[in-house]
Amino acid sequence: MQRPSISVVIPHLNDPGGLRRCLMSLFAQAFDTRRVEIIVVDNGSTSLPVEIRSEFQGVVLAQEEEPGPGRARNRGVSVATAPLIAFMDADCVADRNWLATIESAFADQALEVAGGQVRIAMANPSRPTMLEAYESVFSYRQKHYIEKLGFSCGGNLAMRRSVFDRVGPFAGIEISEDRDWGQRATAMGVRTHFVPEMTVYHPPSKLLSELYRRWDRHISHDFARRPRGWVGRTNWILRAVAVLFSPIVEVPRTLPSAQLATWRERYLVSVAIGKIRVHRAKRMLEQVFDPGRAVTSLDWNRPKSSRLHASASEKQATLG
Repeated sequence: MQRPSISVVIPHLNDPGGLRRCLMSLFAQAFDTRRVEIIVVDNGSTSLPVEIRSEFQGVVLAQEEEPGPGRARNRGVSVATAPLIAFMDADCVADRNWLATIESAFADQALEVAGGQVRIAMANPSRPTMLEAYESVFSYRQKHYIEKLGFSCGGNLAMRRSVFDRVGPFAGIEISEDRDWGQRATAMGVRTHFVPEMTVYHPPSKLLSELYRRWDRHISHDFARRPRGWVGRTNWILRAVAVLFSPIVEVPRTLPSAQLATWRERYLVSVAIGKIRVHRAKRMLEQVFDPGRAVTSLDWNRPKSSRLHASASEKQATLG
């Protein structure tokens, strides 16, 4: 049997519709799918996506009971057999040339890690909603993350297996696992390259509460990383105040963005910035002054007691 050239690892949690669309996009690639190994790692769904797996020939379905996409990615890598590992999320759709672009990029033997573009999949690009317009500017700023902060989002990331083995596994749910991994790699001298043609499409948030929840997770991770003691506490409070008043600076700076084509879109983004920055500041201050209400890293996933415990026969059926 031919050894695959790329293993695609997809963490999954309670999103069967998104997973089906994700797999459809991979099977529609301008690439020989016989050279691709697709590994879906279920991370504790209430129901395993066995039926969806059966719709796509050759897809491997594994399980990881420890919560968090980082742990699921590690499990997928442990199953993978290809020299190149590509990661995407179950709610994303890959551009038709995603795999071909990855293979072409890694033809350069000096390339070790690559992160690609993450675009918002708008229902009607000529008339975006408030959240679609906002996310097109502010969400998944891969070029900035890679070139300025030293990491790529795990939803569109590729690397040589040898690099993963050298840097080590992704961390657990308690921190931002993709940022942590990328910055550990950077500290070891491994450079992540931005490959804009390597594109996946992420669905926009439908409700403002979804964006709030995403920011709650980031805030809990950042709070855990802050310096301890009164210096760290004071700096955190000052950051929260700066976030609260940041729309005064951010809105004028955002209006000329090339991502915004009309004044209607600029207005919608301005409103969204105001709402989201107020929420962020409130959550940041709760971490210090009202920890009982503060969001923790586990709140975005599910508690350990509710993890899926599949039967032995179900596990055997899904791991083949």
